Amino acid sequence: MTNPVTQDRRHFEDLAVGEVIALDRTTVSKEMIITFAREFDPFPFHLDEAAAKASLLGGLASSGWQTGALSLRMLVDAFLSKVASAGGLGFKDLKWKAPVMVGDTIGGTVTIAELRRSSGHPQWGIVTLDFDIRNQKDRPVMTMRLANLVECRTVEASA
Repeated sequence: MTNPVTQDRRHFEDLAVGEVIALDRTTVSKEMIITFAREFDPFPFHLDEAAAKASLLGGLASSGWQTGALSLRMLVDAFLSKVASAGGLGFKDLKWKAPVMVGDTIGGTVTIAELRRSSGHPQWGIVTLDFDIRNQKDRPVMTMRLANLVECRTVEASA
């Protein structure tokens, strides 16, 4: 049975290992950093410029979780909103490579690293995505591997 909500979206069978998804870029402002930190990561180096300057980071820096959230938003805009995605299954190998500072612009690519059918639910496929998020100087700021559940067009037994 066809799902009317996802029928016009890309399905598991439409994806290919090695496909690279280019993400848009977003500039991180002081206000964005402080607003996110107040609610989710209230360390002084995310909230207070003087404390941040005296910290290991040397200035007001985005929370790593904020970098992750911004990256996920960019992935939804560029890819997941066009795919029959049922949501994330988890992530691993998350690495914050460099701090994202006030005024930095981040973007990057996500590459389809693996595709496999769910062994217990053959109507679903699992796509594994490798993130490479960089700042405006092309310096890596975050990498991670994300697994996402995607609807299959055809139901087949797992190989």
